[in-house]
Amino acid sequence: MTQPAIAEGLLTWSPEHGLVPGQAQGGRLLVADSWLLRDGRVRGFDRHRERFVRSCGECGAPPLTQVVDFWQDMTGALPRTGEWFPRVELAAGSLELRVLLRHAPQLTAELRVWAAGQPDPRTVPRRKGPDLDALARVRRRAAGAEADEAVLIAPSGLVLEAANSSLLWWEEDTLCLPPPRLPLLAGVTTALVLEHAARTGVRVDHRERSLGELDGREVWLVNALHGIRPVVAWTGRPMTPGRAVRAPEWRRWLDGLMRPLPDH
Repeated sequence: MTQPAIAEGLLTWSPEHGLVPGQAQGGRLLVADSWLLRDGRVRGFDRHRERFVRSCGECGAPPLTQVVDFWQDMTGALPRTGEWFPRVELAAGSLELRVLLRHAPQLTAELRVWAAGQPDPRTVPRRKGPDLDALARVRRRAAGAEADEAVLIAPSGLVLEAANSSLLWWEEDTLCLPPPRLPLLAGVTTALVLEHAARTGVRVDHRERSLGELDGREVWLVNALHGIRPVVAWTGRPMTPGRAVRAPEWRRWLDGLMRPLPDH
């Protein structure tokens, strides 16, 4: 039986030996997925599993049974105490399945966003993993503009998402997001938010908007680490953030979705 880990590090997996401490062999990530783990509790863990398994299948390897066995062993190895930000990976070249155990960075409840509008650098926008390095470069440029994040823009000028988060905003009482025909990553936390909206009678609509059309609106960036974060400042162009009227209540609801990891 896999024992929970207690230290940061990379664990590589094989059918013969399960998870063992290892070193990355280099090469591009074909698939990656990550989430906040707090004292053995996670939001939407089944959804992360589904997205990771599906993404591995899109790459054509390894066999489904191996991905399922890896996920089971990985779940048993996850720490049950402390705040962590583990990342599961499928590496190119070696097609190695592995989990990178990392302590969670400091969590924030709001953020400043670079409003210069960054051209989308991703080559595989609907799969998390291959473009993490390119997106990290975008976030570093945003940090140089005194911002925490940057909004990615389609060639048409429409907003897509942020470098590390899905993009949602409010127009009157309607919760809005870009239409699915655009190159968007299927966010686990966004799916949870949309389900909650449907259950509570909140209208949701997919709308095409330029960055300037978000001026004055309540805008959220949403991901599995920080949850829902309202934009409290824009940098790089004259835009005014809308008041975060709805964010506190929705953040409390989302925090209540943390559930214990399944038994190994």
